[in-house]
Amino acid sequence: MKPGLSQLLESGVVAVMRRLPKEHIHEIADALVAGGVTGLEVTVDSDDAFTSIRELRSRLDGHAIVGAGTVLDGETAVQAIQAGAQFIFAPTLDQGTIEAANRYNAIVIPGVFTPTEALQAKKWGADLVKIFPADAVGPAFIKALQGPLGQIQMMPTGGIDLDNIVDYMKAGAAAVGAGGSLLDKTLIGNQDWDGLRAHAEKFVATARSV
Repeated sequence: MKPGLSQLLESGVVAVMRRLPKEHIHEIADALVAGGVTGLEVTVDSDDAFTSIRELRSRLDGHAIVGAGTVLDGETAVQAIQAGAQFIFAPTLDQGTIEAANRYNAIVIPGVFTPTEALQAKKWGADLVKIFPADAVGPAFIKALQGPLGQIQMMPTGGIDLDNIVDYMKAGAAAVGAGGSLLDKTLIGNQDWDGLRAHAEKFVATARSV
């Protein structure tokens, strides 16, 4: 098992931090980690994403695993890893991305949407797979895949919220990726870091309840 993988999955929730206010990225991350979230994904389409990854890796070392998301190719994966990313999250299945992450012993989670893609990802060396967009198929799809492909850990992402986490976890998800529903815009806009921490606690408690 790669370094950090068990910690990444520990809380059952990976926060998808997409295009958040750069000036508050530290406070947001601190609130999420205080709420029990152990995996933070900074998407590379965010403002100055590599700097944020570098800073958060240094700030949260030992308390959470920091990675890069929306990685589409091997070159971007290498840039992210050199900035400090401990895992690579992708919306698609790309062999070069997987190979680049494995070359640097970084956790790699490609996006898949069919049984064939899930198996191919595993053959290419993925540590687990991201079922994306999960809300297009729902928990029943995860449960169905777990029958013939139970050896492949799956992380549904897309449309995950407090109302469906339990269903996904019961269906066999190793963890879930949560974006907008976790990173509440009102709480962030009001700089309500205690509120964001409490909100994160609800996500983690719900995921761990299964």
